[in-house]
Parts: sequence; C-alpha cells; structure tokens
Amino acid sequence: MYLRKFVKSYDEDMFIPSSELIINPDNSVYHLKLRPDEIADTIITVGDPTRVELVAKGLDKIHLERQSREFKTISGELDGKQLTIISTGIGTDNIDIVFNELDALANIDFETREVKPIHRPLTFIRIGTSGAIQKGVPLDSFIISKSAIGFDGLLNFYESKKIRNTSLEEKVNSQLNYYAVDADEKLVEHFSGLGTLGITITANGFYGPQSRNLRLKHSFDFRKIADTVEQGMLIPTNLEMETAGIYGMSKLLGHRSVSLNAILANRITNEFSSNPSKTVQRLIDQSLALISSL
Repeated sequence: MYLRKFVKSYDEDMFIPSSELIINPDNSVYHLKLRPDEIADTIITVGDPTRVELVAKGLDKIHLERQSREFKTISGELDGKQLTIISTGIGTDNIDIVFNELDALANIDFETREVKPIHRPLTFIRIGTSGAIQKGVPLDSFIISKSAIGFDGLLNFYESKKIRNTSLEEKVNSQLNYYAVDADEKLVEHFSGLGTLGITITANGFYGPQSRNLRLKHSFDFRKIADTVEQGMLIPTNLEMETAGIYGMSKLLGHRSVSLNAILANRITNEFSSNPSKTVQRLIDQSLALISSL
C-alpha cells in the first residue's frame, strides 16, 4: 500500500526524491560525475574508455575531461559543433545508467528536483565494434543498425510496448525473451553512406549469450535467428552488446540514436580482422566527418 501511494505521488508531483536521483555535493550526477552544463546536445558513445581519447583526437577544441569508474567523458568542438564523447563500458546494464543520467542532466532541474517543462532532446551516435553473423558481411566493413533485437532484458523493466517494433519481433525465431527497437530514421539516412544497413542482435554477455564455447557449452544458438530473411535483408547481420538498449532508452526518453558498427569478426566463417585498430580508426574518422554536418 505504501509503495502504491509513493508511486502515485511521484508521478503526479514530478518531484524526484534523493533516493531516486542521487546528486553529488558538487552538483554532479551520481555515476558520471557530470554537471548539467557539461554535456552537449550531440553525444558520441563508445564502449572502451580508451576509445574516447581516439575520438577526441579528431576534435578542434577540448573543453572538459573527466573519468569516473568506466565512464570517461570528453567534451569539445568540431567545426564549431559542440560534442560530448562518453564511454559506457560493456553491456546494457551500463546503458541504463548512462542514458538515465545523461537525460537527467538535460531534463531535470537539479535545484528543484523536478522535470523541466521544456524537453531537451539529445542525439546519440554509438561508434562501436561488432561481429558479423552472415557469411556475406566482410571483415573491416561497417554496418549501420537500422533496428536492434535485444536479448538483454533491459526494456522488461520499463513500460516499453509503445516504442517497440512488434512486426519485427514477430519474425524472430527464438523462444528466449527479446524485444526489437528501431533506430532514428533520419540518423540512419544521414550515416547510410558509411556502409550497409543491418539488423543487430544485442546480447547480455560475450561468451554463452553470443554462442561462444570455451569450457562451458552454450545453450543459445544465434544461427537459428540468423537464418531468417525478410525482403532480401538478412536478419540479423551482426551481434554486439549495447545497441538495443541504446535504441530503447533513447526512444523512451524522447531522444534519437543510431549505432555504427565496425565488423571485426565473422562468427560464421570464424575469421577475425588482421588490423582491428585501423578499422576502428577509419570508422571514427568517417563518422566524425558526418557528425560535424548533423
């Protein structure tokens, strides 16, 4: 009874208690250690904290550098455009933290603890690595994720039916719990010249959840899903660990996002890139050129 009363009051008043949004003594948000005036409207996400610096080398100016745990942030300018680059670490559990806290910085008044009356939309571009799960996807190529199929479970904790691609969900061949979410159409169109449009599986682990065998044998086989074909587009094209969460959280919070994937492995042919760092750097350089014109 107490919980029901609390939730009702919270929804009506839009006041966010200190137990729900933790603000540090320096007015920064709990995990990211960023303050509301320290993020740009356009945010590049990467998994690896060291990749933040690789992306930042392409900026003209740097205004801010900060790190807390696996969350490293650099804000700066490119051709006069304000950009924030942030590492999320691995997995959609971290996406839940990063996207909620970035949205709080943009859309919650830290003084009154109330949602701001005017929504500030953010644009998220993921620059990440991935493995192909179709023979026809070559190593060192790029895939722009038109949609993502999440096996991570993140959206199960939110009221998410309104933002899901139910028609794609119906075509997925799996007994496991999953969801499907689309990227922002305009962002997909803007970055489409980078590579091939695809549909991405987001797994909640690197080994068993991606059908890898070391000493433990997996019970999930992505090949059963990868055999599905719709209108000439192979479903899915690649496998990674963040995209579905990014798409889901972005849509739920009123933001837009797209995921750009460097293909470093082909899981069907059992091949791995001979020069992964070069491929990642090429994706960074080409992405920045397009981001500056957003």
